[in-house]
Amino acid sequence: MSPRRGLAAALGALLLALAGCAGLPTAGPVTPGLEAGAEAGEPDFAFRPDSPQPGATPEEIVDGFIRAGTGPGKDGQWSVAKEYLAPGTDWDPTARVTIDEPGDRIYSSTAEDQVSLTLSHVADVDELGAYEPSAGEPTKLDFRLAVQSDGEWRITEAPDGLVLDMSQFSSVFQRYSLMYFDPTWKYLVPDVRWFPRTNAATYVTDALIDGPPATWLAASVATAFPESVSVRPSVPVDSDGVAQVELDAAAADLSPDIQSRMQAQLEASLGSVAGVSSVAMTAGATPLDVQPVATRSTRVSSLAAVQTENGFGFLNGDEIDPIDGLTNAMTQVDSVAIQVAPDRDFAAVQVTTGSNVRVQANGDVLEFDTRPGLVEPTADPSGYSWSVRRDDPSSLVAFSAGSEQSPIANAWPEATRVSSMAISRDGTRLAAVVTSGGRSAVWISGVIRSADGTPSGLGEPVALGSLSSESASVAWLDDITVGVLSGVGAEPEVVELTVGGPASVTAAPSGAAQLAGGNQGTLRVRAADGALYSKRGSTWPQTGAGILVLATQQGTPQ
Repeated sequence: MSPRRGLAAALGALLLALAGCAGLPTAGPVTPGLEAGAEAGEPDFAFRPDSPQPGATPEEIVDGFIRAGTGPGKDGQWSVAKEYLAPGTDWDPTARVTIDEPGDRIYSSTAEDQVSLTLSHVADVDELGAYEPSAGEPTKLDFRLAVQSDGEWRITEAPDGLVLDMSQFSSVFQRYSLMYFDPTWKYLVPDVRWFPRTNAATYVTDALIDGPPATWLAASVATAFPESVSVRPSVPVDSDGVAQVELDAAAADLSPDIQSRMQAQLEASLGSVAGVSSVAMTAGATPLDVQPVATRSTRVSSLAAVQTENGFGFLNGDEIDPIDGLTNAMTQVDSVAIQVAPDRDFAAVQVTTGSNVRVQANGDVLEFDTRPGLVEPTADPSGYSWSVRRDDPSSLVAFSAGSEQSPIANAWPEATRVSSMAISRDGTRLAAVVTSGGRSAVWISGVIRSADGTPSGLGEPVALGSLSSESASVAWLDDITVGVLSGVGAEPEVVELTVGGPASVTAAPSGAAQLAGGNQGTLRVRAADGALYSKRGSTWPQTGAGILVLATQQGTPQ
């Protein structure tokens, strides 16, 4: 089965269309305390759309209705937009968002009571808040109108949802992460959604508790909220910034461990909502006595992990800081690619012969895959090293510490080639650059595991974007961003793709050959001449030299 959200156009064209969304903020503005029982409302800046004007033509009514989609109002009901509708007309503003190019809207009429809007469609947000890029194809929306008893035109039929251009979208909507657990209950895993800034606490809480995870991710994550528990329709935020989450009374019967995990998911999910500083969870009117839940961080060292002629370790100025055990063990191999496991107890390494080996901090070197034409390996937090033949995507295998093989089912169906791959630091998602139908694309799949962390398969892949040129490497830049080093040669580029959001592209240093992520979207590039560069804004200052291999870090020891 091909990716559910495939893109029809090359990423180059898509990124130009999405450039205006690339820098969307990840947190709303700080808001003053609200009255007790009130909910976090609109941000400091908000659109104030106009009501219908007397004597407006059908086209002006439709245009005003579309423009009024920028104003949800303090109650989040889009009251002004509904003024353009005839009484009794059904219209659901939350059903979807169509994001279009600014300035490209064309209105036309085939009859006095019919108006059509044609626009350049670049992305959608569905009723669950999931973002899906589009290829920029023209889209036509049809409206019907009728003259009312007062002689004014009003809309009697309108497509559900909003139409916003990219700048409007970034002002009205905000990116939030619903936080689930991995199957081992050690990591919190983000599922990116887009909700209106108004009443965001309610949108986020309702989606987390009463809604499903993203389809492609559902089999790879766990939630502490049982289906028998639901949340009341509104989540008020008091003057101290406390989000009041009231669950069914049945939640009181759940075990303390489950209740505490529920609280952990809520706190992490609501952490980026403006005006929310903490969460109070109740079962009916009864407060739940929950305890903090320890979860593992996916942060990595702020220092680059590198191989130089002086050895392997963290680059600290002009010195190499050793990594316990691994620095000495790496002297036994000639590496071309290195990925350090989160506990730094082993590294998955590709050596100059093309084989993939496991270098352990105790000094052991285990050659776990000698098949020809291997992609650089990737290491997961459960101790597995993943390996696949470049020209046989179905040959994906996860190797344990003892080199026991776990063949991975459903590996990239319909792909004919895998150029590079990288597993997320929480072990729940696998990103890869693949070839399908003669086109190169970035796919992401959920990793299916047992409760003890043993991997067994991949979920249905999702296409994050298509690539128009050769790719050298793929890496996770943080928990929600995949980076791809593309256009290898005279004009290399780094493509940054948000999992569940828009993409951006930045020119990379000349000769860029390897890419590694850091924290909060930071990234580094090694050039073929050994120079190391770190991205700062849109610039790439050089931060090192003589780098033979730029390693990827998968976390930090607990």
